[in-house]
Amino acid sequence: MMQSLIMQKREDAASNPTPPGMILGRKGNLEVRLCRSRAELAAAQSLRYRVFYEERSARAAPEIAASRRDSDAFDDICDHLLVVAPLGAAPEGAIMVEDCEVVGTYRLLRQDVAEATLGFYTQDEFDIAPLIASKPDLRFLEVGRSCVLKPYRTRPVVELLWQGIWNYVRLHRLDVMLGCASLEGTDLEALRQPLSFLQRQFRAPAEWRVRARPERGVFIEARDDEPVDERAVMRALPPLIKGYLRLGAYIGEGAFIDHQFNTVDVLIILPVSAINSRYFSHFGAPGEAPVST
Repeated sequence: MMQSLIMQKREDAASNPTPPGMILGRKGNLEVRLCRSRAELAAAQSLRYRVFYEERSARAAPEIAASRRDSDAFDDICDHLLVVAPLGAAPEGAIMVEDCEVVGTYRLLRQDVAEATLGFYTQDEFDIAPLIASKPDLRFLEVGRSCVLKPYRTRPVVELLWQGIWNYVRLHRLDVMLGCASLEGTDLEALRQPLSFLQRQFRAPAEWRVRARPERGVFIEARDDEPVDERAVMRALPPLIKGYLRLGAYIGEGAFIDHQFNTVDVLIILPVSAINSRYFSHFGAPGEAPVST
């Protein structure tokens, strides 16, 4: 009953629905498109389980471990990007949809859908509500649950995921992307340098500032006297975080220790207005309609 109610609310909220399976980008033999069936959603959840729980040692609840799929209530109200690689024959253990292997996924939640259903997932970790309330003329998109199979964690695949998100943003005329991005592990001392570097170099300006929820967040003070090899720290950041920073993203204040997923999360805030215009020649300008290829 609850699931059908959520789905109905989603239909009511989505005044500009996204065509299922819409192709949002291609690079070489890889394609990024929107999930188009329950079977494809299950494949995305299986990929998330493989990366989060088997590779990165997240802690699975009994029902998650039994299904071997990372899932929650938000999956039914979100759109899901899939990066697929066509294969003639499926290798052992490949997560397949038709004749393609699913190698990457990203979850997308528009503000209109969130407000009509469950709210934003990110609000549990960072207090994003005041920021959204202060920008009533802007439309927000939450991005999250990103993962890519290890052999495909390369810059071209990250760029393809970005192309998919960007075309989705243009399709729905969205103004701001935000969501949690993860640093692997929960040892704050081991992560002190990247966390303080992000706060010092990419902290959001006052009008975009968001703090981790005080009852759950941790706050690492940047030490001006602490020697930091900034190039080495930047190189060591996860590719998706580096990709967002190159585009012009800000980092929220504080972080969140996610013991379930064995990560420390930071908040990414990327207004379309802050994106460096040099990227538009490659990915397309904000006002242009995305082209399905």
